[in-house]
Amino acid sequence: MSNSDTIRAFLDAFNRKDIDGVMALFSDDAVYHNIPTAPVHGVDAIRASIEGYTSPATLIDWELVAIAETEGGTVLTERLDRFEFGEAKVELPVMGAFDFEDGKILAWRDYFDLAQFQKQMPGG
Repeated sequence: MSNSDTIRAFLDAFNRKDIDGVMALFSDDAVYHNIPTAPVHGVDAIRASIEGYTSPATLIDWELVAIAETEGGTVLTERLDRFEFGEAKVELPVMGAFDFEDGKILAWRDYFDLAQFQKQMPGG
């Protein structure tokens, strides 16, 4: 499986809210940096971070707009990340970068506008 295929499987797992499936794609010493928040290190911290925003979501729909893989194997994505939290609907443009080691995600960086996300949340 190519790194791009791994990221497609990663997005599919998110859309099913299959956190075990998502986590199976990470290396044990992975780093997740949901910029502009602080990075988290290791699979336990990454799982806790992911569950923090996926658990309350009644729907997750991450649409892949574009994907590219560098010669070095880094995968770059442009996405529209959609969430529903009860009646609240959130849509957020996101750019992601994924680095790999031995076929697993070693580093995941997402770039987005936090204020745009917060504004769409209930009470935002």
